[in-house]
Amino acid sequence: MEKVKLYDTTLRDGMQGQGMSLSAAEKVRVVHALDRLGVHFIEAGFPASNPKEAELFALLAEEDLEQAEICAFGMTRRRGIEADHDESLRLLAECFAPVVTLVGKTWSLHLEKVTKVSPEENLAMIQESVAFLAEAGKRVIYDAEHFFDAWREDPDYSMECLRAAIAGGAVNLSLCDTNGSSLPDQVADGVAAVAGEFRGEVELGIHAHNDAECGVANSLAAVGQGARLVQGTINGYGERCGNANLVSILPALELKMGYEVVGPERMSQLSATSHYVAELLNVAVDQDQAYVGRNAFAHKGGMHVAGIASDARTFEHLVPAQVGNSRMVLPSELSGKATVVARANEIGLELDDDEAREAINLLKEREHEGYHYEAAEASFDLLLRRVAGQYEPLFRLEGFRVLTEMREDGTVETEATLRIWVDGQRHLCVAEGNGPVNALDQALRSAITSHYPHLADIELTGYRVRILDSDHGTGAGTRVILDSSDGDRSWGSIGVSENIIEASWEALVDSLEYAFPRENGKT
Repeated sequence: MEKVKLYDTTLRDGMQGQGMSLSAAEKVRVVHALDRLGVHFIEAGFPASNPKEAELFALLAEEDLEQAEICAFGMTRRRGIEADHDESLRLLAECFAPVVTLVGKTWSLHLEKVTKVSPEENLAMIQESVAFLAEAGKRVIYDAEHFFDAWREDPDYSMECLRAAIAGGAVNLSLCDTNGSSLPDQVADGVAAVAGEFRGEVELGIHAHNDAECGVANSLAAVGQGARLVQGTINGYGERCGNANLVSILPALELKMGYEVVGPERMSQLSATSHYVAELLNVAVDQDQAYVGRNAFAHKGGMHVAGIASDARTFEHLVPAQVGNSRMVLPSELSGKATVVARANEIGLELDDDEAREAINLLKEREHEGYHYEAAEASFDLLLRRVAGQYEPLFRLEGFRVLTEMREDGTVETEATLRIWVDGQRHLCVAEGNGPVNALDQALRSAITSHYPHLADIELTGYRVRILDSDHGTGAGTRVILDSSDGDRSWGSIGVSENIIEASWEALVDSLEYAFPRENGKT
């Protein structure tokens, strides 16, 4: 089995994306996550380009990694300066990283508009810079910037640039689609031409960007033509439209194309790694992202659910656990019997045919009224328990009242009065809150936590409101979804009403009832 190596540039190229920022300590945590995943090369950036990078390299010099190698990044020497007198190259030569990735110009447009050097001087800059670092004991990866644009415009000169890097001692030529302009067939043609020219002399790599939404496809096309090092970032982070997404490239290489990359044990950490890096960056993982997104193996249509119940291969291109993900069955008005039965089985219920039909009909009626159970698994599970006769309420509501007072000085006070019965005891509770939902939540908990102490640990983590029929103005129906957590797991609950407080109350009660421990399926 042929081996393909991964090169991650999240800490440099990825941080060029809008809103991307990590401290030096957080970057070290990313490095360890990538190392555990099996990434072979991790680009840490340019040492001493700023205080944070200097701190990062100082920290990484003391870290023990399982197998990944740290790469420093830099550019060829400046024009008119000898390589051994170029301060940036000297820093690269002196840093601890065993591998240096050096980027150089290939496209005549950049020679004319950016570096303003002759083609001959550019070739000298490439060869002398690579040679200086190789003589300092570094293994040099040469990034041929804008290679594919250059190759389409002037293939002869683009090849000369690569020859200069080889002459200097580069161990790898990574061909860059720097502005993401290329399509897969263009990348395949370019890599094939380079492979034919330098076969056996040097390893080839690919560095793709996603401006034409082809970053992953271009990377895989390059591997198909002989590239054996793939550069990219976790979740495709990067400038403009991002870099090639290693999270999609890795399973495609190993599970679909048959290359040896990280092995099955490390592959199973893919989803966790993707989400971990996103969490450090304080950004959400795209729920529809291939392989690792929440919806990557989510099934909604009744025929699809029936298919996977019979044989998962009917509607899944691989086993979710291979990439550390899991299957989800989404209840909706499109659901059939298989969807309802599958979810009931997951929560320990066995529905007979009549109960399954009742659940399906009730689900469709509720969805027509505005309920949306995909985002409210807690409320759907309670619906199934009611149908199966496996539900007992935590309390009986006698009534509640919410008062909100806006005062002359601008302050707002909210007070909720709640009357409920718990285990035959009547409770009347009054509580203040920073809004109607918070006040009701405080009043309800003060009444029931003495009976059910576990509920004191439940935290409401999200509150979303949607107007269902805006044509009715302030009298429109309202959907409220609450997100809750007990510290170990999270869930959603839903309420629908023309009255936003009633909808919130419904979602709040479902959230707490779902959280309550059950025995034999009953609350």
